[in-house]
Amino acid sequence: MHLVITGANRGIGRALAEFYRGRGDTVTGTTRDDSADIRLDVTDPAQQAQMARKLDGQPVDLLICNAGVYLDKGQTIDGYPAEMWDQTFAANVTGVFLTIQALLPNLRAARGKIAIISSQMASHTRAPGGSYIYRASKAAVLNLGRNLAVDIKDDGIAVGIYHPGWVQTDMGGQAADITVSQAVAGLTERFDALSLDSTGCFETWDGQAHPY
Repeated sequence: MHLVITGANRGIGRALAEFYRGRGDTVTGTTRDDSADIRLDVTDPAQQAQMARKLDGQPVDLLICNAGVYLDKGQTIDGYPAEMWDQTFAANVTGVFLTIQALLPNLRAARGKIAIISSQMASHTRAPGGSYIYRASKAAVLNLGRNLAVDIKDDGIAVGIYHPGWVQTDMGGQAADITVSQAVAGLTERFDALSLDSTGCFETWDGQAHPY
């Protein structure tokens, strides 16, 4: 199996890449620097086109859209500058779409799958306040994934959107609920189970249907 994982240099992305390589799969990891197989700023159309050229003719069985930012952590109501909104949506929403768009021929060739890492913070059922930008971006990418699932189902491509858990990473912090290993074990089971019958699903790392 050939996978492409964005944001593969740290946290969940890195652990997913290590898991799949350990399983014997072929992994193409992307990062914004030169620490992975392909240098990719997901917000840059030119770099997306360069990735598409590099992977031209290579079927992709699973694309994991993991790259993302959480820039507004700790902001107060008087904060949230406009450029922070721009940067977050560029990475967390536009970047996901551009990546899928760039690799659509590869996914069609494999009748592959797309896994979008969103968050429980995307759900309107969880609104404790704060983190307005991150929450809005994750809600937007949830909506994007569900609509894409409709449009590319006839291509044989399934799309799943996932809450990875509150994970002990640089983003989640050490007070988080689960380890990276637990998140990876659960997520990889979800990705394996994803099919055209379940396309458009929004699920937690441990297999629970998450309310929208």
